[in-house]
Amino acid sequence: MNVFVIGIGLIGGSLVKDIKSENQEVTVYGIDSNTSHLEEAISLGIIDRTATYEDLHLADMVIVSIPVDVMVEELPTILDAVNEDCVVFDVGSTKALICKTLENHPKRRNFLACHPISGTEFSGPSAAINGLFQNKTNIICEVELTAFKLQERALRVFQSIGMRIRYMNPEAHDKHIAYVSHLSHISAFMLGKTVIEKEKNERDIFDMAGSGFESTVRLAKSSPAMWTPIFKQNKENVVETLEEYIQNLTAFKELLLQDDYEGIYNEMNNTNKIKGILKGIPLNKK
Repeated sequence: MNVFVIGIGLIGGSLVKDIKSENQEVTVYGIDSNTSHLEEAISLGIIDRTATYEDLHLADMVIVSIPVDVMVEELPTILDAVNEDCVVFDVGSTKALICKTLENHPKRRNFLACHPISGTEFSGPSAAINGLFQNKTNIICEVELTAFKLQERALRVFQSIGMRIRYMNPEAHDKHIAYVSHLSHISAFMLGKTVIEKEKNERDIFDMAGSGFESTVRLAKSSPAMWTPIFKQNKENVVETLEEYIQNLTAFKELLLQDDYEGIYNEMNNTNKIKGILKGIPLNKK
């Protein structure tokens, strides 16, 4: 099987590493606008060969792992270039605009809208790791619009690398992911900003930062080039989540101002049930 990966970073690179480890007959071709990424991916054994869009007719499977704003522009061209028996899937963190963009494409049947929910705060080919998707959820949208035999090919690959499958419509996906992913990244970025602006002496941050701060602000190390387009495409849902989050922060501040420590205790105690909800979700650490 000829697998093409367009955009060789954490997600695309980790996917093809796992696919190669499960199937020795796979040849992986890499396409990336950054030539140093291609060179690094070759040296790390993530891809076997470099390629261009002109080679896409050779593909049995194409993984599109680029920022979502670029994805909206490039996916129609990618679909134009593949053969009729090729499945193309994306890994974008937004789905509604991508699906809308491709709804009338002549090769819509070749496209599978996906969002594998996994990752770390690192980027680039060197961030790719084996086992990133083990026991992780892959959300698939509008599966009924993809040719059945192409669905099956992709699903076999997802299942072989340990992914769980969940089906959802694009609008529901974007609303839910705003709460459980996009908001947490904004929180991390803004916490980091607050501390940097307050603590002018960086040595104080390094000396006093404990594991709690480190784990909370970890996502602030994520790529702004990837996350800015995500916030743009999912603006309506992200604004809604921010409004609710700000309301909760304001209410917590009011409890402090009123010396209502029983109320603060109750707020935290009620939120402790999140431990049960998240129980069993493994953390990926590089």
